[in-house]
Amino acid sequence: MGTNDCDVPKVLKYPEVRTQVGLSRTTLWRAERAGKFPRRLRLGPNSVGWLASEVRDWLESRPRGMAGGNR
Repeated sequence: MGTNDCDVPKVLKYPEVRTQVGLSRTTLWRAERAGKFPRRLRLGPNSVGWLASEVRDWLESRPRGMAGGNR
């Protein structure tokens, strides 16, 4: 059998994170710096991403209507 895909953590790039949380790049950066959003992972010289599980946990920890995207 091949590698089990469940063992590999899913990494979300900014467009996916933006869709899920509704926050701009600058707002995400500020929240990260303040320890209020999961830290990004360096994927390469010009690429970053966030662990999907950490973004999901962050969303679940937010009160309803507080995750952004309510414009």
